[in-house]
Amino acid sequence: MDNEIKTAAEAYEADMLPRLHEVHADPDKRKASEQKVPRGMTDKPAVQKSPAQWAYERVVLYLKNFEEQLDSDHEVAMGFAGNDAGVLRIEGMGYFDPDMVTFYGADSDDTRMQLIQHVSQLNVVLRALPKAADSAPAKRIGFRLVEELEAEGLAARDKNT
Repeated sequence: MDNEIKTAAEAYEADMLPRLHEVHADPDKRKASEQKVPRGMTDKPAVQKSPAQWAYERVVLYLKNFEEQLDSDHEVAMGFAGNDAGVLRIEGMGYFDPDMVTFYGADSDDTRMQLIQHVSQLNVVLRALPKAADSAPAKRIGFRLVEELEAEGLAARDKNT
C-alpha cells in the first residue's frame, strides 16, 4: 500500500495536515480543499491546538474560498438562524482559547455587531451582501486572515531555526 506511513516523521507530518473533503454538483465549482493551506495551520499538530484555534483556522479557509467567488460589488457576511438578528458583515474574526470564536462587523444598517460563540455551537452561514460603499473596493477579510496565518507560520519557523 503506497499511502502507508513508514517513519515517525511521516506520522507527525500526517497528523499536522488538515484533512478536508467536499463534493459539489458542478465539478468545476471551486472547492475550499483546492486552496494552499497557510503555514500557520501546519506549524503544529491539530491535537496540540485548542478547539477554538482549530475552528478559527478552518473557518478562515472557508471564508477565503467564499470570497474568491464573489464579484467586486459584494462582501462576505454571516446570516443568523433562529432569530431576527439579520446578518453580520464580517470585518474581523478571532478566538479565545480554549473554546470561544468571535466575529466582528456590522449589520446591513451599519450598526456594530460582534458574535461570540462556543465552538460546540458554531454554525456559520456565509452570505454575499452588496458592499457597504459604492466608491470603496469590497473588503476581503478572508484574504487578510489567511495572510496572518501564513505570517504566523513563518514566524514560528524562524523562531525554531
